[in-house]
Amino acid sequence: MLLLPDSFLICFGYSKDIPPEDLIMPTIAFVSPKGGVGKTTSAFLLASIFARLCEVTIIDADPNHPIETWALGGNAPEKLKIVSDVDEETIIDRIEDAASKTPIVIVDLEGTASKTVIYAISQADFVVIPTQGSQLDANEASRAIRVVLQSEKLTGKPKPYAVLLTRTSPMIRARGLTHIQNSLIAAGIPVLETELNERDAFKAVFAFRQTLDGLNPAEVSNLDKAKGNVESLAREILTKLQAHLQGEQGGRDREKTDNNSVAGAA
Repeated sequence: MLLLPDSFLICFGYSKDIPPEDLIMPTIAFVSPKGGVGKTTSAFLLASIFARLCEVTIIDADPNHPIETWALGGNAPEKLKIVSDVDEETIIDRIEDAASKTPIVIVDLEGTASKTVIYAISQADFVVIPTQGSQLDANEASRAIRVVLQSEKLTGKPKPYAVLLTRTSPMIRARGLTHIQNSLIAAGIPVLETELNERDAFKAVFAFRQTLDGLNPAEVSNLDKAKGNVESLAREILTKLQAHLQGEQGGRDREKTDNNSVAGAA
């Protein structure tokens, strides 16, 4: 199996010359029990950034279907496919079908710990848990973490995940936010170094039904900084996926070596 390339510009080594069984086609799920933390915004922004480079499917499993509504504006990138006809009966099939066709699958999940959420997390290669920097939000994020850990028990495999701090100020570092971040890290909970800042551009993508690249910099302030913020988030998630996949590959190689040693000894 191919590992993720070092360069973000080479999107998962996606090439027609590479056999489909050797392609890395990761599924990244976004989940949060609490509304208003930027879950859908984070999922959409990441998908649209990846869609600059390769085909992406975003599965809109939120019951309100905000991404499907966004797409009615007619400005979806050519490489971005949106799937919204999902429920607990079809979510696994939709993810598997999308993963067989596009290098990247992003899943925007509903907030409740439903069967749809549990099934989707079981299929994910990485889970992002967006949360704001308050104790209440952190408590809600812990519920999502428990669902991820339950998925590990069900599948018997480690499920990489991380908390994404959202709607943070790019200028002022609040003490409460620092306290929450340090508390999560002290508890052994992975926290992404990149935060999704509070930016007018992130609201504008839904107001104007555009991607970041489709917004007019004359109408939206600090658009370049908003793009850079999402690009940094994409790079960090890719790096964590790469580390996880390298660990899995190393484990398989060691297991193969051990099995060969046992066979040789026999």
